[in-house]
Amino acid sequence: MIRLTLFLVVITFMLWGCAASSAYKVEIEGWRSNHETELRADDGWLTLTGLYWLKDGINTIGKGGEYDIQLTGNFKQARFGEIDFHDGKAVLKVEPGVDAAAAGKPVSEIEMQSDDPGPATKITTGSQTFYLIKREDKFGIRLKDSENDERRNFSGEHWFPVDQSYRVTGTFEPFDVPKDVEIPNVMGGTFKMKSPGIVKFKLQGKDLSLQPVVEDEKSLFFIFKDRTSNNETYGAGRFLYTENPVNGQVVLDFNKAENPPCAYTTFATCPVPPSQNRLDVEIKAGELKTH
Repeated sequence: MIRLTLFLVVITFMLWGCAASSAYKVEIEGWRSNHETELRADDGWLTLTGLYWLKDGINTIGKGGEYDIQLTGNFKQARFGEIDFHDGKAVLKVEPGVDAAAAGKPVSEIEMQSDDPGPATKITTGSQTFYLIKREDKFGIRLKDSENDERRNFSGEHWFPVDQSYRVTGTFEPFDVPKDVEIPNVMGGTFKMKSPGIVKFKLQGKDLSLQPVVEDEKSLFFIFKDRTSNNETYGAGRFLYTENPVNGQVVLDFNKAENPPCAYTTFATCPVPPSQNRLDVEIKAGELKTH
């Protein structure tokens, strides 16, 4: 009877473990599906078709190589208009007869607000949208086209198999006050960001740490690379978002490690991992290098 009871207890725990593992896999696969839906969205990263840094003075806009800001072939006219740019102020003037809108309303002239601090003024014409971005001391126009071939021909994201061992709990060690840190970017410069502390954790028997930065008040943002970078995963590193610390702990689920936008387009201005976030371990979890 005792042996039977122990056997039933063991079987119960095994079934519970299998059910928990199955539920976790469903959760991660659902998250990945939602992530790809966002990537494929009408204004997702796959629609990005251009990035044009503004010069002081007049910046022409139209279809063709003679314009400073070049719309895609989906724009059926030649000249769209121009942006008069001085001292961080960008005034758009639309050519007569061209259909253009801002916030759903027709526009012929408007001062464009940048994404820093935002919200950016988004100008739409047909399938295309463009807006003003600010990166360090530079201003540029980011162009998107919902009919971009990169979006239409996208074959989907690819991932390592779900592995619950890559979901770990780390200890958050806060700074007395958030620190200003300089995060390198693909443009060869740096982004100034705030870091609230360090997260220490153990993975594959190794003591590791990552330094997050803050993009919003609801999460921590980790920019990291590991020994799979360049081979199995994207060479410039990957992103991981987590919830804010609870009772001094942070859950790092590397099954949700994702490629940065610059893995899909040359027109993104991605941050890359700082030296303290380059891990001497293989993290065979999350998104693969497939594009």
